[in-house]
Amino acid sequence: MPGALRRRTRTPAALDRAAPCGIRRMAHMCPAAELALPTADDLELIEFAREVIDANTDAGPDEDGAHTMGAAVRAADGRLFAGVNLFHFTGGPCAELVALGTARANGARGIETIVAVGNHGRGVVGPCGRDRQVLFDYHPGIRVLLPTAEGVRVAPIETLMPFAAAWSMADGVGQFDEQRFS
Repeated sequence: MPGALRRRTRTPAALDRAAPCGIRRMAHMCPAAELALPTADDLELIEFAREVIDANTDAGPDEDGAHTMGAAVRAADGRLFAGVNLFHFTGGPCAELVALGTARANGARGIETIVAVGNHGRGVVGPCGRDRQVLFDYHPGIRVLLPTAEGVRVAPIETLMPFAAAWSMADGVGQFDEQRFS
């Protein structure tokens, strides 16, 4: 059908090359008991991220590009903000960090939920390690939408960071805080 998007099938190695920070589609990240089903608001957030990356990608369905991932966040007041990645060999920002910066620049202080998606219908993609650490440090309790073998699920950032030590500008790296994981 002319103008229809083709779905790509990629090997794990190809996914690593195409996604920033070596992100892979994760088949299973944590025990199912710790994951929640997405809400209608979560599905709206996924769609918003997908629309933003599909409107702004610079890569065709079988091409690499600098802008291949989109992310969206929902602020505590319900507003949605989006960003796209800027892939660069120096470790350019992931879409999640751009979305967080966009939200902050527009006055959002509390961020409740985040999702990243790949261009051309590649679906939800989990955050890389750097993004997880940033989310953990700046947005405790944020809900993260993730791909699983059972479909998209939701987990608090603490679930993705077991035994992490939080960092702050004032105190640097702190000791393990058991209260964050109970």
